[in-house]
Amino acid sequence: MADEQQSLSGPHLALAVFCEKVLIEADQVASLIRIVDRFTVNGPSPEMTPAALNFFAVISFKSGFIRGKHKIKIVPISPTGVELPSFEAPQLFEGEDRGAMLAAQMNFLVQEEGLYWFNVYFEEALVTRMPLRVIYQRVAFVGPAPAGG
Repeated sequence: MADEQQSLSGPHLALAVFCEKVLIEADQVASLIRIVDRFTVNGPSPEMTPAALNFFAVISFKSGFIRGKHKIKIVPISPTGVELPSFEAPQLFEGEDRGAMLAAQMNFLVQEEGLYWFNVYFEEALVTRMPLRVIYQRVAFVGPAPAGG
């Protein structure tokens, strides 16, 4: 019963997604543009070369009984299980139905294709995991022949 009561106290995860753009209006209402869970990386070689992906990780909580500043941390895990550099930020929880939303712009370097997991922590407690699939597509680049040849 004590564990159940503690889990009902908060915070409560409202949203955890990746998107291409976040708009925050003057009234603090957010619009998430193009929610994504996979990216295709194009390249000319048989093996994928490192590529930078630019997107937002958006995590929103409702406070419940939680109040004050608390740390939200995102820890990416590569497809081969390697923990990548994490991102963390303090967020203000005002209690009850008031929430906290973290919209973190990610400039994320991928070095392999496959399924990346982004572990989301409230303080030190794992709250959820967000999957992001990276697909490598070999393409033939067609263009003018090099000069001077």
